[in-house]
Amino acid sequence: MPTASDPSLNRRKLRLALKAARDKTGLTQRAAADRLDWSLSKVIRIEAGTVSLSVTDLQAMLRLYEVTDDDLVTELEHAARGSKGQSWWSEYNDIIPPPFAQFLGYESAADSLRGFHPTLVPGLLQTADYTAALFAPSPTATLVQQRVDLRSARQERIFGDGGPQVTMIVDESALLRLIGGPGVMRNQLAHIRQLTENQKIKMQVLPFSAGAHDSLEDSFVLFGYHDDEDVLYLAGPSGVLTNRDNREMVARYQECFEDLTDKALSQDASVSLLDEILGRLNVDRS
Repeated sequence: MPTASDPSLNRRKLRLALKAARDKTGLTQRAAADRLDWSLSKVIRIEAGTVSLSVTDLQAMLRLYEVTDDDLVTELEHAARGSKGQSWWSEYNDIIPPPFAQFLGYESAADSLRGFHPTLVPGLLQTADYTAALFAPSPTATLVQQRVDLRSARQERIFGDGGPQVTMIVDESALLRLIGGPGVMRNQLAHIRQLTENQKIKMQVLPFSAGAHDSLEDSFVLFGYHDDEDVLYLAGPSGVLTNRDNREMVARYQECFEDLTDKALSQDASVSLLDEILGRLNVDRS
């Protein structure tokens, strides 16, 4: 888990504490905004954790919400000071659209990640060569190295000491699709196997025999937190969406992930399938 000096983590701490304090008073966001003589959008952005918060504004909110615990006030003032500044991914801002910046904020704070992609190896499991081959046909191919570097930086943070629990379901089609050619795929599959052996991830393969399922067109990630509800990140033909407040949609994908888990091979059987595909790739090389 990244340190609490990361602005995104401090903004999340403020979001949780201030929303809980407001709920305790019975005030709506609009009522709080009116009492503070602020715009409604300002309160919404603070509670979404998407903006920094000055100590002066924090103190005004705490007075309104009647928060008087000295230790909590001191802790939140420290978080407000730490909510300013650049997040770790700021050096990649020219290739990060706003929805993905929001994704990175949620990912940085998560205690667990559960994900599935219907056609490709999920990004957190990709080797640099696989990522480069994947982005090579893009019209923005000149930015490929930046994309590779960003993905590598994410992986270092997630798989470092104290990182979140990662559970990925990999579609069998992703293991057979020769992104970058046989050599790239050999290294990619070996990398997934090593992550599994080193207990960096829990991994299951969804076989072709599983048939139809609820996420044939969408890739998604569920971010889990010990002190908050799951957040859904959904990517598909209609674009991308990060959703925390539509609990019905989040519940649908929680159920979808459980369904995929039930239909997927066990981890041992998944590793055996990896070995089988690797064996075929090695034979093709000889």
